[in-house]
Amino acid sequence: MLNLFTTCTKCNIYNALIKSSLLYGSETWRLTENNKRWVKATEMDAVKRSSRIARKERIRNVTIRQQTGLEEPIIKETEWNQLTWYGHVQRKTEGKLPKIALKWMLKRKRAQGRPKKNWMEGIMETMKERNLNEGQWEDRKQCSLGVRQCRTMF
Repeated sequence: MLNLFTTCTKCNIYNALIKSSLLYGSETWRLTENNKRWVKATEMDAVKRSSRIARKERIRNVTIRQQTGLEEPIIKETEWNQLTWYGHVQRKTEGKLPKIALKWMLKRKRAQGRPKKNWMEGIMETMKERNLNEGQWEDRKQCSLGVRQCRTMF
């Protein structure tokens, strides 16, 4: 009764239920370090529970990932979703609401201290890490090739 499901079945359940729930709406998240930490912890908690690994056993996350066959962390998938969404919005015509909202800047006095990183700055940082340029989003075929290349890099 202990091993009711195989590792492959557990991975399929993880992809269908947990991963899809965690990634819902991730295209629009502002990925701060706090958010990244929370998502990683939630992901590993779900993987450990499905593998029946207690925290007391003190097994490293990398080892658990290798045992379960999960290649990349869910944060990379989130960044990929954001790049895909950004490309989708960039290809829209100028008058469309998503494109207007993407370029809209709030006009109010900022709070004292260092400004928080906004969504667009996060996208630009991700694009810089993956050597993607601003103009690549216009051609859908070239865009999908660039995003796929980013996806296979990790």
